[in-house]
Amino acid sequence: MTVELAAVEFTLPDALNATSPPEARGLARDEVRLLVSQARVLTHARFRELPDFLRPGDLVVVNNSAMVTAAVAAWYGDDAAVLHFSTRLDDGGWVVELRDQHGTPWVGASPEAGAAVLIPGGHRAILRGPWLPEGRRLWIADIDTDVPELLARYGRPITYSYVTERWSPEYYRTVFGREPGSAEMPSAGRPFTEALITELVARGIGLATITLHTGVSSPENGEPPSPERFAVPELTAELANLTHALGGRVVAVGTTVTRALESAVGADGLVHAAAGWTDLVLGCAHPARVVDGLITGWHAPGASHLHLLEAVAGPEAVRRAYRVALDSGYLWHEFGDTALLFADRAER
Repeated sequence: MTVELAAVEFTLPDALNATSPPEARGLARDEVRLLVSQARVLTHARFRELPDFLRPGDLVVVNNSAMVTAAVAAWYGDDAAVLHFSTRLDDGGWVVELRDQHGTPWVGASPEAGAAVLIPGGHRAILRGPWLPEGRRLWIADIDTDVPELLARYGRPITYSYVTERWSPEYYRTVFGREPGSAEMPSAGRPFTEALITELVARGIGLATITLHTGVSSPENGEPPSPERFAVPELTAELANLTHALGGRVVAVGTTVTRALESAVGADGLVHAAAGWTDLVLGCAHPARVVDGLITGWHAPGASHLHLLEAVAGPEAVRRAYRVALDSGYLWHEFGDTALLFADRAER
């Protein structure tokens, strides 16, 4: 698979890593900062002001997937590790990732087909082989126990090295989460509150759902996004098409929603009900066709998500937003600040 070179190139200072939830910093969920890019103008706001940047007749599409506690303590050979459960496969196997105890890439003994990873309760994950031909970070494994029960009993939220302490699963839940299955929180939806949703509806802004179960993120630079399970229901497809027909804008809450909606676009340019696996990779060479605006967090240098942002808003708008966010001290990652990026075509 060909990987595009990201148009956004930057160095992220450690001081801009959000190491704890906003609530631990004295903020409500919807008080995180919001940078709005619209018609080549950048505006600083707070997330609770989101309704001010939308119009009656717009449609906000959210991901109703809920995070599961997908990280468990493990041993591989003589080395302590953490095993991340990413994705359940149709044949009962699981896509997993071996990382060290601090959430950094694995540097112990190399994973090998047929090797066993010891996991809690005396159980084992037997590695079959790499999942994707592009790399050896993600492996298919057969687990000798019921995985949902294992994760419910022994699991904790997946974290990476920039999160300096463990936080309870409640901090990783979104108000929309109804369908358990995501290895990591669909974090663009985190700042929403019930009060904010009520305000959106009261202003004539529609809401619709998709389901996309996120796998583990791709921290290694240049790695394409992995296939993920998704479903776009008939009602959401109809609402998206009706919104455009009436002159409204479809605003996706997160890269997950964008990927799901764009995976459901037919040759006629309309959204259709769809379900299954998506391996869609969006970027400048494959721009978004139905998503007019994107609510998103701030992504790490080299992340494949940056291509998707460019697919919606265009490379120059994304570059400009990231420059301003860096200069203005916005915070990164799942507990950080947010952006609302509109496509130029959304202003017609």
